[in-house]
Amino acid sequence: MLFLQLLTPFFLFLLPFLFFFYFLKIKNNKEKVLSSNTKTTLPKSYPLIGSYLAIKANVHRRIQWLSDITLAAPAATITIHRLLGLKSVFTANPAVVQHILKTHFNNYQKGGTFVTTLSDFLGAGIFNVDSDNWKFQRQVASHEFNTKSLRKFVEQVVDAELNHRLIPILRESQSQSKTLDFQDILQRFAFDNICKIAFGYDPEYLTPSLKISDFATAFEEANIISTKRFREPLPIIWKMKRALNIGSEKRLRIAVSKVHEFAKKLVKEKKKELEENESLESGDMLSRFLSSGHSDEDFVMDIVISFILAGKDTTSAALTWFFWLLSKNPRVENEIVKEIRESSKAINVYDEVKHMVYTHAALCESMRLYPPVPTDSKEAVNDDILPDGTIVKKGMMVTYHVYAMGRMESIWGCDWAEFRPERWLERAEPSFGESGSLKWRFVQRDAFSYPVFQAGPRICLGKEMAFLQMKRVVAGVLGEFRVVPTMREGEEPMFISYLASQMKGGFPVKIHQRVD
Repeated sequence: MLFLQLLTPFFLFLLPFLFFFYFLKIKNNKEKVLSSNTKTTLPKSYPLIGSYLAIKANVHRRIQWLSDITLAAPAATITIHRLLGLKSVFTANPAVVQHILKTHFNNYQKGGTFVTTLSDFLGAGIFNVDSDNWKFQRQVASHEFNTKSLRKFVEQVVDAELNHRLIPILRESQSQSKTLDFQDILQRFAFDNICKIAFGYDPEYLTPSLKISDFATAFEEANIISTKRFREPLPIIWKMKRALNIGSEKRLRIAVSKVHEFAKKLVKEKKKELEENESLESGDMLSRFLSSGHSDEDFVMDIVISFILAGKDTTSAALTWFFWLLSKNPRVENEIVKEIRESSKAINVYDEVKHMVYTHAALCESMRLYPPVPTDSKEAVNDDILPDGTIVKKGMMVTYHVYAMGRMESIWGCDWAEFRPERWLERAEPSFGESGSLKWRFVQRDAFSYPVFQAGPRICLGKEMAFLQMKRVVAGVLGEFRVVPTMREGEEPMFISYLASQMKGGFPVKIHQRVD
């Protein structure tokens, strides 16, 4: 109570300034805010409140607005002034990205702000820790991504989920002319897969009934509310709500308790399984963590939650936007279908998807335009100067904007807005496929110009696993069906992001039998 009494005079002092600048901004720049045709300008900064008004006016298109102003800056790096003198840096400059993710890796960590904001949801999981804790989790998890595990994943886990669950649901939808939320379907598919390969547990979330899961609902709410903490003008606001257990923070507490209950149940059951059979092979990631000497249930629970987030939300986001782009680009879809038919002659599923070069390029191109994680932030441990001359003070957040980098003419050329997988390919002459189509060779891009999977020491361990899963889904779905969006003609879906990107409102589609 004393804390609130001390804080009240501060907000009473701040309130007149907020109202004054708000109405001043609306009066002088109303047309500018509403018009999408005006030239992008850097946001104005005012005493005390910084660029808060511009941030607030663009909250509904935050990713796109930050992309616009970052790319409008001379070196594709901008310093945003926030309330009470706080500053944040946003960049789309590959040299800066390399500086923070590799060259000066030790100076750019998750940091206190990031860790505190996500601690209720992610705890001490791999995505919310630094130093030795991060190294340990990464080392143990890395065993999940060797060739043997990857082959098992695509041939046993993904293929079974595809043939026994996803394809039957799509066939039923096609025969009954149902509309499906394909984003939801892909999230369920990915959730089942990550649970089976990482925890040895099948949640059976992708079923014909498409039942609502208390855990999935709670997980999504925890994800959204935790992310929105970053968008509060001052951290003290969400911290006060949490202390008082009101509003969104009360909902977060309830959601997180359900997520924890689910994750702890997984951990307890796996511990019991290992205790009852000491000779049991540590065949999944959860078993490896429990066998590594870390039996603290809360710690392992945090690891489980982080890997569910990674496995469920990122690949499903990438596939959602991929199928949307294919619906607008029939030429690309036709090329992929040709490749699927050629690759299906492979001896096994692993080799089939491994060599789907054009599809791999199309997925990279889709994630360039709609990255699963459109921004990522690091906190400066010490003062620094970025390669473009931007001064960074200790404690400042530096965010590299992956979404903006996919729209840079200097990296991708004047046709950057075009969905063109060929920009990732070169001709592998004189080799031709059996159908007479020209074979391609994939051309890897610099990770600091295309940090969709991060880069440097924290580069995504699951990159190859994600590609194998996505290519198997693409082959299984497009080999038999066409995915047709049911949005009104000319209507574009909205790209939004929490801890991973989404299509706002879902992705309504109808499934058509492929006849070509």
